[in-house]
Amino acid sequence: MESTTTIRDHLESYLKREQRSISFFSDTSGINSGTLSNILNKNRPIAMQQLDRITAAMGLEEGHFYELYIDECFVHATPDWRRLGPFLHRCADLNKLNCIEEVIRLMMDNLSYIPLLFEVAEEFYRDGKHEPAILLYETIAESEKMQHSERLALCQYRLFKLGLSKDQQRNLIIAAQFEYYVDRLDERYQLDALNELINAFGALHRWNKVQELSEKLRVKATIHYELNGRKKPEETKRPIIFYILYSYLAAGSACYQLKDYDQALEYVSLYAVNNWVKECNEEEALVITQFQEWAVGNRYIYRLMAGQFEVLPDYLNYISTRENEIFPALCDIVTAANRYNGNIDFVLEQYKSYFTYQEQSNRIGKVSKQVTDDRYVRLLADLGAYYLKKDEFHKGIEFVINSLKFSLEICSGRAMLRGVGLFEQYRDFATDTAKQQYKNIISEVQKLNEENVGFADSHM
Repeated sequence: MESTTTIRDHLESYLKREQRSISFFSDTSGINSGTLSNILNKNRPIAMQQLDRITAAMGLEEGHFYELYIDECFVHATPDWRRLGPFLHRCADLNKLNCIEEVIRLMMDNLSYIPLLFEVAEEFYRDGKHEPAILLYETIAESEKMQHSERLALCQYRLFKLGLSKDQQRNLIIAAQFEYYVDRLDERYQLDALNELINAFGALHRWNKVQELSEKLRVKATIHYELNGRKKPEETKRPIIFYILYSYLAAGSACYQLKDYDQALEYVSLYAVNNWVKECNEEEALVITQFQEWAVGNRYIYRLMAGQFEVLPDYLNYISTRENEIFPALCDIVTAANRYNGNIDFVLEQYKSYFTYQEQSNRIGKVSKQVTDDRYVRLLADLGAYYLKKDEFHKGIEFVINSLKFSLEICSGRAMLRGVGLFEQYRDFATDTAKQQYKNIISEVQKLNEENVGFADSHM
């Protein structure tokens, strides 16, 4: 397609080649014949809807003329939002990201378009059109990077949420970037943003950061509750009491991971008690019930990790009727068994179906995927260590290899180093097939590092 050729030229050539009259094409396309004449005579610009109808009537693929449309309407003519807005929406519908990128680059010369572009980005976000939304948010954030606007903060929040993935290295970067903006967010978004940021840093084992953000969440949520009761800001997803209780839960989990079990148990007492809640409604009652269950379960696991293995039968009895608690409990039980040389064969046999990756949820929603990924890679490595200690080398090596594969998938340097350490320790007991799998994984890691992709927390 020559750059000097216009959409009108293509339409004229089509009518001549197919020997179609304007009247016939008008009936086929649904465009008024007078409008078509004006378009062909260059007396009228082509509207977005008309372009799609012309393309369909010519039997061409949707979006066929979009690159030409950019050149005619936005490069060689003054951009008009009446065409720009619909064009962006149609490009998003057809996933023509290159066209969106080109148009918004042209529009950045006029900063008055930024509020309009932001509204389009929000529409894309709500409609699940994430890739075009990211392009718009990135462009807006770049144009406002020297400002301290709420719009900039919200763009960064959206980019943080849309950017989270299995890749822990990338998650670390975007979490650190967004943390700078979280306090600038409008109140409507702050509590959820802090909650999600805590989950992201928790999955990355940044426990000091979890403690810091948990305290910030507690203060903000508590002040809001004292001033407004259960009335929550628009856009806030959960009851206000959830954020207060979650701040205690997250802080306690950080203490637990840092092996401060006494302090962790103190936090358990804080989210187990609900006498400060004002006349709770049904939604709040569900939240309270969930935190009380977590309090009971965490008391068991904290005692177990402190070496009190005699609580295991009671803990197993507790989770046996709570499906959503089994996977996280299993992760910690295997860790405790490795630490204290406990025999949990009967537990692993009973719950072996949980060795396969599954999304997790609880009474009040889905568990963060990043948290589940972190737990799962730890479970695989812990199972490998458990069976290797018992001289069940084939089974142990298999779990170690699986942990390495998943570490590679989520770019977790910490998990990769642990898996490498376990394999090297028991290399002499590995089969030739396992050794080849291990060699392939290490080659992939080295390749990623040569490409400067790297791994979260460490480099191989």
